[in-house]
Amino acid sequence: MQVPKEIFKAYDIRGIVGKTLTSEIVEVIGQALGTEALARKQTTICIGYDGRLSGPELAGALSRGIRSAGINVIQLGMVATPMVYFAAYELGTNCGVMVTGSHNPPDYNGLKMVLAGETLSGATIQSLRSRIETGDLTTGEGAESHHDIAAAYIDKIASDIKLARPMKIAVDCGNGVAGAYAKKLYEALGCAVQELFCEVDGHFPNHHPDPSVPENLADLIEVLAKGDAEIGLAFDGDGDRLGVVTKDGKIIYPDRQLMLFAEEVLKRNQGATIIYDVKSTRNLAPWIRARNGMPLMWKTGHSLVKAKIKETSADLAGEMSGHVFFNDLVDSNNPAKGRRWYGFDDGLYSGARLLEILSKVSNPSETLNNLPDSVSTPEQHIQMQEGEPHALIAALQKSAKFEGASDVITIDGLRVEYPDGFGLMRPSNTTPVIVLRFEADSESALKRIQSAFSAVILAAAPQVKLPF
Repeated sequence: MQVPKEIFKAYDIRGIVGKTLTSEIVEVIGQALGTEALARKQTTICIGYDGRLSGPELAGALSRGIRSAGINVIQLGMVATPMVYFAAYELGTNCGVMVTGSHNPPDYNGLKMVLAGETLSGATIQSLRSRIETGDLTTGEGAESHHDIAAAYIDKIASDIKLARPMKIAVDCGNGVAGAYAKKLYEALGCAVQELFCEVDGHFPNHHPDPSVPENLADLIEVLAKGDAEIGLAFDGDGDRLGVVTKDGKIIYPDRQLMLFAEEVLKRNQGATIIYDVKSTRNLAPWIRARNGMPLMWKTGHSLVKAKIKETSADLAGEMSGHVFFNDLVDSNNPAKGRRWYGFDDGLYSGARLLEILSKVSNPSETLNNLPDSVSTPEQHIQMQEGEPHALIAALQKSAKFEGASDVITIDGLRVEYPDGFGLMRPSNTTPVIVLRFEADSESALKRIQSAFSAVILAAAPQVKLPF
């Protein structure tokens, strides 16, 4: 069977429902996943789906495919992505697949996959396509069962997180699946919770569930200004990313959130490695070093970060997009006590860890606003055709010259460091765009760095439309 090549992305599988992603395609992908699970000596895979309209049907097709390879399935129903990861640990399957379109438009859906404890990415995702196209698929008869994981998930977080005082918070779930669980979780921690758009609705009628886009936080900012909530938490469509807004309407971007998390982790785990992606602020490395931590810049992408956490035993990692990964030891002097969380990205748990820290202060917004900051841009995108972004960045990595740069980092695109700021361009691994981000000590430095990037990009690709 031929399957659309373009749905097999770097970190997951993602396509347009009914076009590039149909029940038939998902079923045969399920069979390939089951075959791969057998090859890794696994027996059972947990499946969940988010609040998208196509979720139940595609999860059913996925289950049929996995079982047709001879692997058992535990259906979790409608859950947040981190709840699937949690179930893989809690139920001892070591395998989980989440049917989610993440932050893509409503007509998209996809699969995030963990087999034998490995989050599939890159070549392992491409190998699934090759299994399908060559017919390298096993056949068998797996069984299906159902399990409600929510109570165990909430109980686990409530047993780990201890707030110093009750807090009043507002949560905006953008009608994504986190809305089914956020209130119950944070009430279990002792919070009074004001809900915005927590009714799960795959049409996303109010705003898109993507807290990395400032416009999507406008309603939360308004509620904080008018009400008595101390802090605002926002979640993406599948609940693995966190957005944070202060009482005075400031957005605390994830790389600044990571400073607070790193400080707390390093108090208990001196010398710990803290990973951050290439899009993150240059204020992070000195902040981590000053607290006796080991900063490590790495590639963007949740599966790539998780692989790096395993390789380095990092205690904490974070991405500018809002994925935060807690993997810290309960007691660095006694590693046998284990780790507080599991090293996967979890927006709901990250929100709980943030509240644990902020409950110790009388003015949470002041604590957040006092974190080091710079003049910076949000993510900006250059729209291109499929395949063009990677080709352009690969060419620029070889030929581009940046006058006055102190360092050029090529682990993921081009991050060009200057004494007073940085610029980044990298090819997205999920959509055909080049992602840009800029940060500097002043507006004039920011404009100078953007001008340098503009000259380099337009010299190589004069047809592109720059977003700045």
